[in-house]
Amino acid sequence: MHDAPPDSSAPTTGTAGPAAEPLGGGLKQRHLTMLGLGGVIGAGLFVGSGAGIAVAGPGIVVSYLIAGALAMCVMRMLGEMSAAMPASGSFSVHAERALGRWAGFSVGWLYWFLLVVVLAVEATGAAQIANGWAPGVPQWAWVLIFMLVFTGANLTAVKNFGEFEFWFAALKVFAIVAFLVLGLLAIFGVLPAASNSSGDPVGLTNLTGHGGFLPNGWEGVTSGVLAVVFAFGGLEVVTIAAAESDDPVRSVARAVRSAVYRILFFYVGSMLVIVTVLPWTAEKAGVSPYVTVLDSIGVPSAGTIMNIVVFVALLSALNANLYGSSRMVFSLAERGEAPKALLKVSGGGVPRRAVLASVAFGFVSVVLNLKWPDSVFLYMLNSVGAVLLFVWALIAVSQLRLRRRIEREAPERLVLRMWAFPYLTWAALAAMAAVIGLMLTDDGARPQLLWSAGATGLVLVVAGLREWRAGHLKRA
Repeated sequence: MHDAPPDSSAPTTGTAGPAAEPLGGGLKQRHLTMLGLGGVIGAGLFVGSGAGIAVAGPGIVVSYLIAGALAMCVMRMLGEMSAAMPASGSFSVHAERALGRWAGFSVGWLYWFLLVVVLAVEATGAAQIANGWAPGVPQWAWVLIFMLVFTGANLTAVKNFGEFEFWFAALKVFAIVAFLVLGLLAIFGVLPAASNSSGDPVGLTNLTGHGGFLPNGWEGVTSGVLAVVFAFGGLEVVTIAAAESDDPVRSVARAVRSAVYRILFFYVGSMLVIVTVLPWTAEKAGVSPYVTVLDSIGVPSAGTIMNIVVFVALLSALNANLYGSSRMVFSLAERGEAPKALLKVSGGGVPRRAVLASVAFGFVSVVLNLKWPDSVFLYMLNSVGAVLLFVWALIAVSQLRLRRRIEREAPERLVLRMWAFPYLTWAALAAMAAVIGLMLTDDGARPQLLWSAGATGLVLVVAGLREWRAGHLKRA
């Protein structure tokens, strides 16, 4: 092992181009493309979408269109900056270049904390499913197995992470495509649906009946947005991974272009199939709407099939979050915002200490989730519940600042451009502010927002104190 050069990727104040990363390459275009596609197709879609349907009815399609459009804008902004200035710290590095060290420190540590806490939810969820298949193995043992397997994968060459994510994403994409095909066959009468036992095509009756397309009005649609917007979290990892690809600039541009439309197609398309095949009132609490639809058209063992898909989605997210958290804390260490000891990299360019630091905190989160899920861990989970919105907002503000600078200093590096700049960036920021406003008025979401605001405020105070101390020492 060797020490990475202390200034190996110190962010430049201008846009002359990022310094070479000490991390090893190895991620191929196919890895990034599938990571972009599969990164946001997770358990939140397969299971959590039921909550959105319950409040919005068929209008959930509009909710997903709105939330998906916001996610697409964020991904496009990230793609623009990452193609121009690829770095393992991605948006943390961009925020530092655009707004100062306090911004890079704050968004980097908030995102790292978000990933290692959510990692516990994913490990525990996957262990619960595995425990149902093999009850003789205790849940904690499954958690240990998953954490050890993916820690091992992340401690070796980065291509191992890429291969895991490629096949995980491929299975999720295949599952979505198969679901869309089966759903369309039911809609056109090729396959029978339980809601229409005559065998006639379902048509659009379920979209217009049972209270209409918007049974709960536009208030239901806005509540649906609140229920589904966080399911799009995870798209950021592809821009973090781009720094370790063979051709960072072209790879991230291609991955973003291919992912944004397909992600929206998968999400909105599957929601449209769900509320068309079955009445929205047929959804059952605690049951994946995908399982309900597959059961209705006679797919054998639909619950088992979806359990497998959700299991893979959880392991995929666990793997991606461990990777993303290790690269983020490594990037923070490069810029002097985390302990320098984390800069140790293996001969193959893997930041092993950063991986171990991230997984260590992940293990702590898992223990808290298993021992005190309704107290200590719940407070931790609430403290990161809305952090994604704060991260997205800093991405948008950073893009507003850096786009002008790049256009002025190095316009040739804008190989991927944000649409309708700056108007769409401002519109995205307004949409994020609207979601925060919705959370304030929602009794279920308000605690998450307030705890997350508290965590964000604490990090900002630490960042401010560090800035003050640095300035004081400089004057002295």
